[in-house]
Amino acid sequence: MSLLKTLDPNPTFAPRESLPAPERLIAGSPSFKTWAMDEAKDGKVLSGVWEATPGETKSIKGEVFEFCHILSGLVEITPEGGEPVTYKTGDSFVMKPGFVGVWKTIETVRKFYVVVN
Repeated sequence: MSLLKTLDPNPTFAPRESLPAPERLIAGSPSFKTWAMDEAKDGKVLSGVWEATPGETKSIKGEVFEFCHILSGLVEITPEGGEPVTYKTGDSFVMKPGFVGVWKTIETVRKFYVVVN
């Protein structure tokens, strides 16, 4: 097993497709695609590409740390009790454990993700 993993922004294999949990849906009818590309530390560290169509959902990180790099699209993230922040192609950000807020996909978004459980 190699200790170097390249993440492809345009994977050629089929993604896992999903919808938001009904209790997290705020507006619209977003759908998600996930291309899981790597797993480490017995599944505690995950990375790959994720895509979402327009809509609004509640984001709850719990104990999860997530790094995101926007490959394409436009999102607005509003932390609970905070002001909205817009992220576009080329932007990167971290959602730390305990984060709760609203994820609004304005234009279909594709991102690299690294999740640490």
